[in-house]
Amino acid sequence: MEATAISIGKSVLSGALNYAQSAVAEEVALQLGVQRDHSFISDELEMMRGFLMAAHDERDDNMVVKIWVKQVRDVSYAVEDCLMDFVVRLENQSWWCLSRKVLARRYVAEQMKELRAKVEEVSQRNQRYHLIKGSSSKPTSAVGQSTISGATMSAADDARLKRQKAKMDLVKLINCNDDALRVIAFWGTSSSDLGETSIIKSAYEDPMIHKNFDCCAWITLVYPFNQTDFIQSIVRQIYVNSLQETGEEGKSAIGGQVLKMMATVNKDGLAHEFERYLNFKSYLIVLNGIRTIEEWDCIKSCFPDNKKGSRIIVSTEQVEVASLCIGADDEALVHKKLFADQSLYAFYKKVFKETVSLDERYPELVEPAKLILKKCRGLPLALVTIGGFLANQPKTAFEWRKLNEHISAELEMNPELETIKAILMKSYDGLPYYLKACFLYLAIFPEDQKIARRRLVRRWLAEGYSSEVRGKSLEEILDGYFMELISRSMILPSQRSMYSRKGIDSCHVHDLIREIAISKSMEENLVFTLEEGCGLNNQGTVRHLAVSSNWKGDQCEFENMVDLSCVRSLTVFGNWRPFYISDKMRLLRVLDLEGDWDLVDHHLAHIGKLVHLRYLSLKGQYAIFHLPNSLGNLRQLQTLDISGTSITKLPRTMMKLVKMQRILAGDMKNGYYDELRWPLIRLPLYSAGCCVACCAPGLGKKLLGIDDVAQFNRRDVCTAFYCSMLPYYVAGGRNPGGVEVPRGVWKLMALDTLRTVDVSVGKAVLEDIKKLTRLRKLGVTGINKRNSQELCSAIARLSSLESLSLHSEGETGLSGCLDGLSSPPENLQSLKLRGTLVELPEWIQGLKNLVKLKLEWSSISEHDAAMQVLGNLPKLATLRLLYDSFIGEEVSFIFCRETFPSLKVLKLYCIRNLKSVGFEEGAAPKLELLRHYNGWMSPSVGLFSGLQHLPSLKEFMLEESNWRNTEFVEQLQGQLAENDNKPVLKSWSRVS
Repeated sequence: MEATAISIGKSVLSGALNYAQSAVAEEVALQLGVQRDHSFISDELEMMRGFLMAAHDERDDNMVVKIWVKQVRDVSYAVEDCLMDFVVRLENQSWWCLSRKVLARRYVAEQMKELRAKVEEVSQRNQRYHLIKGSSSKPTSAVGQSTISGATMSAADDARLKRQKAKMDLVKLINCNDDALRVIAFWGTSSSDLGETSIIKSAYEDPMIHKNFDCCAWITLVYPFNQTDFIQSIVRQIYVNSLQETGEEGKSAIGGQVLKMMATVNKDGLAHEFERYLNFKSYLIVLNGIRTIEEWDCIKSCFPDNKKGSRIIVSTEQVEVASLCIGADDEALVHKKLFADQSLYAFYKKVFKETVSLDERYPELVEPAKLILKKCRGLPLALVTIGGFLANQPKTAFEWRKLNEHISAELEMNPELETIKAILMKSYDGLPYYLKACFLYLAIFPEDQKIARRRLVRRWLAEGYSSEVRGKSLEEILDGYFMELISRSMILPSQRSMYSRKGIDSCHVHDLIREIAISKSMEENLVFTLEEGCGLNNQGTVRHLAVSSNWKGDQCEFENMVDLSCVRSLTVFGNWRPFYISDKMRLLRVLDLEGDWDLVDHHLAHIGKLVHLRYLSLKGQYAIFHLPNSLGNLRQLQTLDISGTSITKLPRTMMKLVKMQRILAGDMKNGYYDELRWPLIRLPLYSAGCCVACCAPGLGKKLLGIDDVAQFNRRDVCTAFYCSMLPYYVAGGRNPGGVEVPRGVWKLMALDTLRTVDVSVGKAVLEDIKKLTRLRKLGVTGINKRNSQELCSAIARLSSLESLSLHSEGETGLSGCLDGLSSPPENLQSLKLRGTLVELPEWIQGLKNLVKLKLEWSSISEHDAAMQVLGNLPKLATLRLLYDSFIGEEVSFIFCRETFPSLKVLKLYCIRNLKSVGFEEGAAPKLELLRHYNGWMSPSVGLFSGLQHLPSLKEFMLEESNWRNTEFVEQLQGQLAENDNKPVLKSWSRVS
């Protein structure tokens, strides 16, 4: 028996060795073959990218060449996919599993051989059809110049004539014989050659114009607006222009005057010196990009009316601003009406050959007309052209609605609308190569949606839309791309939060520009949106797939509409279906499920198969309680956004994700966690109800608030209970709003952002955080006196930290927990403290770079001392004092002279016993927005004083319920009326 066992053992060992030897031999052969193919297609990819950039610059309109360029582009995508797949597949194989590694290499080798054949075929196609010759007989056009067909040429000529006439009209206004200061207001969009910026620029650059004025300047406003910076930018231009036009004798005199102004530090002194300088000169100033009438009121005070015939040209996209910039106050309402109706009259006159009232003659056309005008907003060319087209169409609501719904197709097919397309396409064609993919990516998002800047930039990053530049991170480069698209008027800036450190934190796309993005992205097989009425046609290869909230198709239709194997990003905007996440999407890089719909835990069960995923957002999906362990398979993941979910713990497998840069959990919005915590504190009831709910999943709808019971099963109930609710209960009701991270998080050395971490479960995580020296943003909850020393030690080590959020529940809160932080990070710009402090930590006074500060439930009793410390912070621009941040029988805030030198936004929210808020003359000289809500208590008359002393104040926002106290409101309005800056009193709602 023993001999038999030994014999069997020897034969097994011999067989294993023979297999290993053969496998090694095959591995070597495969390795050599794969390396050769890998090298070949890598070089080919580099050449393809170079060719596509050259083709972009040449812009050859030959149809055959266009087809070939499209084929090269498609093959380049396939090459990139294959190379990426090659790296990821081999990274994910275990070294000990040789057989699996050989199988993986065999698969990759076969794919590369097929791809090599495709690359060679595309190359041979060029030779067969003589697409590109060594020397072209056709003269090359300059970069940025596009060839236009004969039909379009007449449209372009017509546009040029219109632009020339507009220029001459402007020159006539500038040169009119009038010694008074005159303001010329333009409104519309600058995104086309017929935009107001193009017209103004052609007139401004006319040499004859400059000869009529002593000094000229073209100023594009930068946000946030700063009067001192604004004046200095004009002074610099005047100085430079004067030196170019003046001989040597006059240079020193002009230079002396200008340098004197530039050296003036005090804002009022600089404004006075600038006004005195211009008082003796005729000037032509172009102000491009004014957004609000308040900005204009601030600007116009800088310019004297010196009876020298000076001109100011105001360019804005807001018709109300343009109308109110001209004339005296008694003319403003008349001008506003004329300007507001101008687009309407122009449109109706083109359609009906006369000015008509739709309400009387065509009431059924009123709503369709509004929709069309919305599409054309700010683009006069579109108004006139589309109006001319509708003049020849039946005057019915059906025809007008059809045009509005299918305007993209009409732009493509209808020769009467060719002018709009030609002009808008020139805006697109003028983009540099690196911006085109970024712009077309915007076609993913629905019409009129405000797209968050961070969301967009992080998605671009995951798509690989930037290349490295020394001294700059990829995110900084892409941030620059975002701003460049704004400067080119391809996207329109907006601001979702007044508390953002960056003035522009979001964007949206002009409707007609968006139609161009949709058209071009579909032409290049880049973006496809599943929406109602999109038909059953197979779309084939698509790189980015978006699912609209109104699409009602089934799984079969979903899988047959597009080739899921090539999809790189999936974005869902509602109406969730479990089959949207498909393991067929083997190349998916971006999975964006941000929203608030019926996504539940078991829908994420197979997410670990999406091994190429770099960006995963579940933001706002409150019914998600748990992430699967298979998340550890996503080795390429860079961004994980689970803020607004019910996830309280990250899986241990997270530690494998060494490329992770951002983990976003929790949400510090007021009241959010109180709402989230409400069902959790009732756990004794839920523990009994959980078993019942497992047997009857329908009860889970009431338990967890899930709207669609069909999406919710027993497994989800158990997951919610055991992964989220029960741990919370066992831990004694620990701090809500944070996530527990596993030990070893220090291995994620690429982490840039980590929030919000619950440290109440132990000190080990703080030792890990201490080693994450690249962290720029950190959020921590669950702070107490037991872990405070380790917390302070960790924060002190994070020298790159720019944003810090600290949160603690309970009566003691943060009291005494932050005193051990002797040396806070020098670059800290944003600080949020939530929880009892009693007094401000001493180290706050050393935060010389702090821009934003938020205090919530702080219970600070030393009002004057705390305000003195905050008032001495040189860069503090945003201060939010919320929910009993200050307490006492009487809470009074005194903003003393020369304190808060940089403050722009002040929010006072639900501070009990707030008796007075006073501003001395010289305090908060840059304060623009003051926002107040007194809670359920009616504010007392005289609560605010000294508002007339705030020279930069633009808005006082009062919560709508506080308007009931009419005496208080009247007293506020009286103070604001005394302010020279004429700030406005506005209402805001907590609901909105």
